[in-house]
Amino acid sequence: MEIPGLTHSRRHFLGAAAAAAAATAQFGMAGSARSDSEGHVTHPADNSVTRTSFGPVKQINAGDLNVGYVEAGPAHGQPVILLHGWPYDIHSYVAVAPLLAAKGYRVVVPYLRGHGTTRFLSSSTPRNAQQSAFAVDIIALMDALRIERAILAGYDWGSRTGDIIAALWPERCKALISVTGYLIVNVQANKMPSPPKSEWAWWYQYYFATERGVLGLEKYRHDLAELVWRFNSPTWNFSEATFDRTAAAFQNPDYVSIVIDNYRWRLGLTKGEPRYDALEKRLATAPVIGVPTITIDGAHDPFTPPGNGSAYRKKFTGKYAHRTLPVGHNVPQEAPQAFAAAVVEVDGL
Repeated sequence: MEIPGLTHSRRHFLGAAAAAAAATAQFGMAGSARSDSEGHVTHPADNSVTRTSFGPVKQINAGDLNVGYVEAGPAHGQPVILLHGWPYDIHSYVAVAPLLAAKGYRVVVPYLRGHGTTRFLSSSTPRNAQQSAFAVDIIALMDALRIERAILAGYDWGSRTGDIIAALWPERCKALISVTGYLIVNVQANKMPSPPKSEWAWWYQYYFATERGVLGLEKYRHDLAELVWRFNSPTWNFSEATFDRTAAAFQNPDYVSIVIDNYRWRLGLTKGEPRYDALEKRLATAPVIGVPTITIDGAHDPFTPPGNGSAYRKKFTGKYAHRTLPVGHNVPQEAPQAFAAAVVEVDGL
């Protein structure tokens, strides 16, 4: 979750709604998408949109982890790895995965470290959540699944992870979908204050910097996450059942440690592991991304930067497109058809 943006115009919303409707048509949904006077898209009742569960969760040893993941589509299809953020889980892609599987893609959706059924293989492994650790996790997962090259698509922590792999291991990334654009962190630059409105939106980051915040996350992990969901996606009327399906992933024994370490590391309050130093040194130079990329902004996302993608455009040097959708922060779950359509589109760039 990054920099709060500006209010978008009604014309901008309607244009985004039209793009989402076009995505609906591309995937052949029954009926048609509709937008109201504010540009909020409603989709027809359809199994691919209302689907609420995956098939069985699989487990595989990969690097430091035993990774829990779900898979859909043909085993020999073009691999697509869908990466969730915080405080979310694999269910952000519960409607996206079958859409892509129907197009012939092999879809893999892993729980990130500290979430769901993903576990550390050793109790002695540091519960580290610096940015490069997540990227190394996904490279290890690709190796374990014998995936040489994949389309990577994500938002929030997932965007950052995809960005890092695309920047440092472009040979492993066929194409990239990155919600909120370029999210690679420079810890030193991140020490500089943002405008007060931006800092206010980051309240939990500073809360987690305190021991009170650690205890609060442990005790109120469900309520805290739901509060963040409602702030992040002000136009998404998700049900309690939808939230509770994801909240189950927060019962992971390493959840609190991973969340706290992630935000403290980004503020420079905790050090990373020496084994990642070389990677972090490269990331601190803000490397450009040359693989084909589509960036997506949520028009209602309080962390979307102003400028309709211009704030980070120069960081993507390959074939490129940008979309703004009339949704909040959790783009794949709020606009699954448009997100899936973007994956298909970037595959063809």
